[in-house]
Amino acid sequence: MDTLAEPVTTALHYTDHDRELDLRWWAAANYLTVAQIYLQGNPLGRDPLSVADIKPRLLGHWGTSPGLSMIYTLLNRLIRDTGSDVIYVAGPGHGGPALLANVYLEGTYSEIYPNIAAGLDGLTALVRQFSTPGGGCPATSACRCRAASTRAGSSVTPSRTRPAPPSTTLI
Repeated sequence: MDTLAEPVTTALHYTDHDRELDLRWWAAANYLTVAQIYLQGNPLGRDPLSVADIKPRLLGHWGTSPGLSMIYTLLNRLIRDTGSDVIYVAGPGHGGPALLANVYLEGTYSEIYPNIAAGLDGLTALVRQFSTPGGGCPATSACRCRAASTRAGSSVTPSRTRPAPPSTTLI
């Protein structure tokens, strides 16, 4: 497509299997979003939940998160199925945990922050750092990931296959 006015001519073949995978991704992103907002330990719920597992100060908004994650999920499907170049612009607002959940799931966050790797230790570090005073990650879309931010908290996340352009501020 050379212009935005050109119609999409590629038919997407969205199978039941694709839908199941996307719904699983979306559920995982939603879970990680809630875990970042509420938990400081026991992120997989392997032990009975205790008061010590809950953050003393809850920040971040759940209300915008499922929608942000669904858009992220569907854009990833579009990228995989068509090879499209996509930039996802989200914000301003407190949807940061949803975006972080998705970049953590796809592995991009761990590329930038290897100490937040896949696995229980990395997951625990991810949920513990979100909205934690004194070095944690703020509740707005302002954590360091392959994204850009304005002062209002908007973020731009390029597709995983492209590094952030030099003019983009890493946040």
